[in-house]
Amino acid sequence: MIKWNSTVPYLRSILRIAAAVPFTLAGTIKLFAFPEGIPPDGGTVHLWSQIGIGALLEVIGGGLLLLGLFTRPTAFILSGEMAVAYWQFHAVNGPWPNLNGGLAALLYCFLWLYFSAAGAGAWSVDSIRRKRG
Repeated sequence: MIKWNSTVPYLRSILRIAAAVPFTLAGTIKLFAFPEGIPPDGGTVHLWSQIGIGALLEVIGGGLLLLGLFTRPTAFILSGEMAVAYWQFHAVNGPWPNLNGGLAALLYCFLWLYFSAAGAGAWSVDSIRRKRG
């Protein structure tokens, strides 16, 4: 059990990285049509719209989380963004996340809330900065 517990900081980093990649891609789809655009026509959103600002948060915040840089404040902000996304865009379509299209927003909300409390893990820029400081 002791050996398993010693892996927690590394597994936290793996979870952070694995979650940050698709989260960042959600923003690049909306802003840059990469790897493809928003269905049905493959377009992008207007940058200064509410969805555009959310996409900007996803790209910048997702990139910071991918690196593990400023993880706690970034994750806290993104948790709030995902809470707003869920309640504003998904919950109005019914109470069940699996049916209202909000499962990813709900999971990201609580995942980023966890990282805001737990930190980035061993493999992160935050960890390097802490060791140097």
